[in-house]
Amino acid sequence: MSDPRTRQAAPARRDGERPDGERRRGRTEPDGPRAGSSRPLQVTGLVAALWCIGIGLAVLTTITLLGWIAAPRTAFGDGLPGVFRTTVNFWLISHHAGFSSGHGRVGLLPLGVLIVPGALLYRGGAWMIRGIGLPDRPRVAVARVAVSLAAPYAALAGALALAATGPTMRPSAWQALVACFTVAVVAGGLGAARAVVAAQVAAEARGRRVRSGLGALLRLLPERPRSLLIGVAGSTAVLLASGAVLVAVSLALHLEDAEHLYDMLGPGVVGGVLLLLVELAFLPNAVIWGMSYAIGPGFSVGAGTTVSPTGVYLDVVPAFPPLAALPEPGPAPAASLLALAAPFVAGAVGGMLTVRSAPSAANEAAPLWGFVSGALTGVAAALLAALSGGPLGGERMATVGPSPWQVGLMATLEVGISAAIVAWWANWRLNRRAADPADVPTRRPRRTAKPPKPAAPAEFAADAEAAGGGKVAPPAVPQAPPDPAAPPSSPYAPGPLEFEEAEPVLTPRRRPRRTAEPAPAPPAPSAPPAAEPEPGTLVVEGHIVDEEPHEPVPPRPRAEAEPAPDPESQEPERTENRGGAIYVLRNEPRPE
Repeated sequence: MSDPRTRQAAPARRDGERPDGERRRGRTEPDGPRAGSSRPLQVTGLVAALWCIGIGLAVLTTITLLGWIAAPRTAFGDGLPGVFRTTVNFWLISHHAGFSSGHGRVGLLPLGVLIVPGALLYRGGAWMIRGIGLPDRPRVAVARVAVSLAAPYAALAGALALAATGPTMRPSAWQALVACFTVAVVAGGLGAARAVVAAQVAAEARGRRVRSGLGALLRLLPERPRSLLIGVAGSTAVLLASGAVLVAVSLALHLEDAEHLYDMLGPGVVGGVLLLLVELAFLPNAVIWGMSYAIGPGFSVGAGTTVSPTGVYLDVVPAFPPLAALPEPGPAPAASLLALAAPFVAGAVGGMLTVRSAPSAANEAAPLWGFVSGALTGVAAALLAALSGGPLGGERMATVGPSPWQVGLMATLEVGISAAIVAWWANWRLNRRAADPADVPTRRPRRTAKPPKPAAPAEFAADAEAAGGGKVAPPAVPQAPPDPAAPPSSPYAPGPLEFEEAEPVLTPRRRPRRTAEPAPAPPAPSAPPAAEPEPGTLVVEGHIVDEEPHEPVPPRPRAEAEPAPDPESQEPERTENRGGAIYVLRNEPRPE
């Protein structure tokens, strides 16, 4: 054993700190950051930026070398320095930074290649936020991480743009700074926010496995901005889906023309793979162009051309296989006019999501928030239109793609108006249900199985079969005789002399006839109590029907040996065998 005098005192734990050897799953300790947290945040951002740039350049260098091997040597410059400059230009293009060439400025850049730097920066932001643990102010921490990553990333991108300037391709340094900073702030901020939310969910779960996807990022926003963001995301998703459907249908209808253009190019095996990658990279641009067509303004493929629901005016287009999906010049196809309903459907979805996320106490405020959601959707559509188009050289191809301001204005009006109407209706419905809970439809109860009838005793069944055979009715529960002077509790209650079967029937019970109320009569003397039945007799209580049926009932045939009953000699109580069941019938005076 160690000497207590030489044992070092354990440091006092702070509030919320766990003892040694016990770790909390799914989160970092708030008191002690992980390895690497001793470095300042700016140094950590520089390391993450270097890693993202290095991995991105390595991936694009591999693809560029394949193209350099397959294409003529002069296509990518002279030797390996030319390959390096081409790789850096491709890396800047992946951030949507344009460049200039001998034919003019090139701004029509593929949006699909944004996946490579976006994924790397997303992981970099998550790595940086894990180094500082679970912050007390998550929004401030996310903003600091995003800026600390984006600043060195943009500075390095500007330096690379200056180093890659050559005689044929001259990247724009200021566009490289702005584009790379924007992409790093957005992607790195999303990665940091995702890591913070995952740590918060894991801390709240306390050992339970809880999923925290990208939708959990909305937890960092206040209620009203969160509802508007959900509405804008829903509307934009519907618009992009309509554009994707248009592109897919048009490509399917013009597949032969695309194959003809591919045969004309003759790229070969390696060139065909690279051409397929380029087509996939431009696929998001095509979807946004289809969205612009559905909104109304359409897009252009060169100066003086337009492709819109009002008509198609085209000139000579580049020999690019996806451009074979363009419709023929002349009136727009009638089937494509169905896409004009997409903005209104998008507005309905956005207005519904906005109100369901944060209902308004006053119905007058709901249309305002719906229109704001539609206006923000118009801003998003304008931004996407600006990113999907741009010049492709000079002269005739200086204007390619949709007009951002036209797309944004039309989307604001169409989506905003429909979103305002649906938001008012949805908010009115929600307030009505909240004020009147009985208005909420309830589910009909399920029909339960009919309980089985109790079986008759063996001695009763033997007596019934000996009398005439048939089904034996169970004995009725003895009840007190009804009071004739008491009024019926319901208009559907049986009268005092109305026959009521012991078992339920399939047809509804007939309502008694309404007659004039008779004059009050003195109470009739009570009938003498009925004699107790002999043992072994099956008793079924009932009433005698005294009113005439709607249809004539044929008389029941009687046996020749059975004498006709004498009305004067009838006793107050008698028994009859009907269908194998024994009935006890009592004559009770009918109230006058």
